[in-house]
Parts: sequence; structure tokens; C-alpha cells
Amino acid sequence: MPTARLFQTDGVEQGRIDLEASVFGIAPNDHAIYEAEKNYLANQRQGTVRTKTRSEVEYTSKKMFRQKGLGRARMGSVRSPSRVGGGRAHGPKPRSYRYEIPKKVRRLAIRSVLTKQAQNDAVLVIEDLRFDLPKTRQMAAVLDNMKVQEQKCLVLMDRLDEKVLLSCRNIPGISVDLARNAHIHELLHNDYLIFTREGLKQIEEALKA
Repeated sequence: MPTARLFQTDGVEQGRIDLEASVFGIAPNDHAIYEAEKNYLANQRQGTVRTKTRSEVEYTSKKMFRQKGLGRARMGSVRSPSRVGGGRAHGPKPRSYRYEIPKKVRRLAIRSVLTKQAQNDAVLVIEDLRFDLPKTRQMAAVLDNMKVQEQKCLVLMDRLDEKVLLSCRNIPGISVDLARNAHIHELLHNDYLIFTREGLKQIEEALKA
């Protein structure tokens, strides 16, 4: 049974908590992680790159010099792709790079990343995060008690709390998201995953087999 370190609301460690084996204890599938990450990055592309063809370049269409009698290679329009400043042959045009992968592959990838993080003892669970006022100092103290203050951390909550968001905003390397909205890219590119206890229940309910 995989486990994670459990912390009080002030960041003081109080033991360990069992994790759902079907979410945090599977055999990781590296290819599913690769496919899900590639899909995420492809879907972020704007696809707005565009080049001009020779018909769109604003130059004269006059023949540069006569065909014969100069001892030079024949040459037509200055807009030819072979000329500096001419149009682009077979250049990129606006397009969508978006595509979908099967839901089962996406879920397998997320479970695989969560399993790897749990194996590295990088899954941390805190009872709750609630602040009376938005104070960066309070959140920094919690991270300091958890001994992750110099690390890149993703805080996954069961609800979005504006006071917590504002308290985390000025701390480098700290990001906040809903546990049920966590995607492969942010799970893969953070050193530690900090779940609230209710956020952990949410992701386990959503992903368990």
C-alpha cells in the first residue's frame, strides 16, 4: 500500500496516510506519459505562423532583365522563391495542431506520474489550507515547516480559496490548482505535489479503477 507524509494545517508532520493503490501504486507506463505530454503541448500551440507565397509578395512582376544576349542565366520575377526577399515555397500556413488521445490513455498517464511521485516520496498531504487573511508569510511558514520552501511545488486543493491563491502568488515555484483539474504537464514538472486531504479524496475518486 503506497503512503504519503501527512501534515497539520501549519505544516508540521504528524505521520503518514495511505494512498489509493489503483491511483498511486500501479506499474508506471512511460509511453502513456509521453503520449499525454505530447498531446498537451500540441494543444497549447497557436498555429498562427504564416509566410507569403510569391503571389503575395509586394514586388513588381516585371522581368528583371531580357532573356538573351547578356550571357547570364535567364531570370524572371524578383518575387521568385529563389531570390532574396522573394516568396516562400511550401511555407507554413495557419493550422490547428489540436488532437485528442483516448481517455484511458490520459488517465493511465496521470496515474503513472502520481505513482512515480509517490515512489519518490514527493506526494505530501496537508489537512487543510485556510488563512484568515491573504499573507505570503503564512504560506511561506507552512512550506518551511514542510521543508519544501526551496522546491517547485504544486498545491492541489478541493476548492479554490482566493486567500490561499493570493498567499501563494509571490512565492517562486509555487502554483495552485484544483485537484480534479490537474493535468499531466503540471504533475510532471513539479518537484512536490501537495494535496489537501479533501483534494486527495477528489483525485482518488476520479481516477481509481
